[in-house]
Amino acid sequence: MSKIGIVGHFGEGKKLLNGQTIKTKIVTKELIKEFGDDVKLYDTHRWSSNPILIILKSLNAFCNCKNIVFLPAIRGIKVIAPLFALMNVFFRRKIHYVVIGGWLPKLLSSNIMLRKIISTFDGVYVETLSMMKDLSNMGFNNVRLFKNFKELEIIALNDLNKSCSMPLKLCTFSRVMQEKGIEDAIRAVKEINEISGNIVYSLDIYGQIDKNYSERFKKIKETLPEYIQYKGVVEFGDSVSVLREYFVLLFPTKFETEGIPVTIIDAYAAGIPVIASNWISANEIVKINKTGFIFEFDQYEGMKELLSRISNNPEIIINMKIECINEAQKYLPESAIKGLLKYLR
Repeated sequence: MSKIGIVGHFGEGKKLLNGQTIKTKIVTKELIKEFGDDVKLYDTHRWSSNPILIILKSLNAFCNCKNIVFLPAIRGIKVIAPLFALMNVFFRRKIHYVVIGGWLPKLLSSNIMLRKIISTFDGVYVETLSMMKDLSNMGFNNVRLFKNFKELEIIALNDLNKSCSMPLKLCTFSRVMQEKGIEDAIRAVKEINEISGNIVYSLDIYGQIDKNYSERFKKIKETLPEYIQYKGVVEFGDSVSVLREYFVLLFPTKFETEGIPVTIIDAYAAGIPVIASNWISANEIVKINKTGFIFEFDQYEGMKELLSRISNNPEIIINMKIECINEAQKYLPESAIKGLLKYLR
């Protein structure tokens, strides 16, 4: 019998860059480093179109693995958690639920039955302290901190980009969709440049275009000035080498429950401060005046005001770069994975 079965969204044969797939793969990679062939994988890709297959895969995992590690998205948890709880009546395995993002407390606050089911699992592994507090207040005693992480080569101090020359280079580095604040970022850069009469900022947009946003974004691209460009998708391991050339990462997300976004880990490893909206856990991730700035959630004018102020004193960003590198150390695999490994022995 294998020690660990990982039930998660691997998207075998697909080039998927959403948060669920990325986290599933990076957690799996670290567990394989530790346990080798004692780790078995069960892909949940497109489970909703073939529910019988996910039942069979789950049954296989419970029959053959001592520990079940699963990483569902918000739709999946509503189906897979009850399924696993039922199977565990017969198999008595250790179930480890690794949470992706920060939406779980909100979901469970209005779903008493799901709350009872998840409370029976061996462990619920959350990304932030605020999530731990919220779930503990609901009565959970199986919640553990397991910060998001990524295997990265952190930039050396002497390679930091300390340029303050105009235009100051901004970027977004996430899924390209309205809910990630892409249009707010575009609007802010355009308005600041128009008011100043100069190209103060340029903006490069990176990331996979959400399929439901592709037509809208295609029309937006046709109207963009030369100083705003879509640069496509960056390979998973190339993020630092791309981001190191930038002045600031913009993260104006409209998702309140982001958890720890991998894009911010990428930015820190590249020595790039962050300007972010105030999602629920933002203050845990972005250290104000040290690794970046936070503006009020879904308040476009707050981001614009910050960018205007920074353009008049860009040195305040340059002075943050060393702190970003120091912060990146917290999100390396060897540090973060300990939050899960000690419960799988």
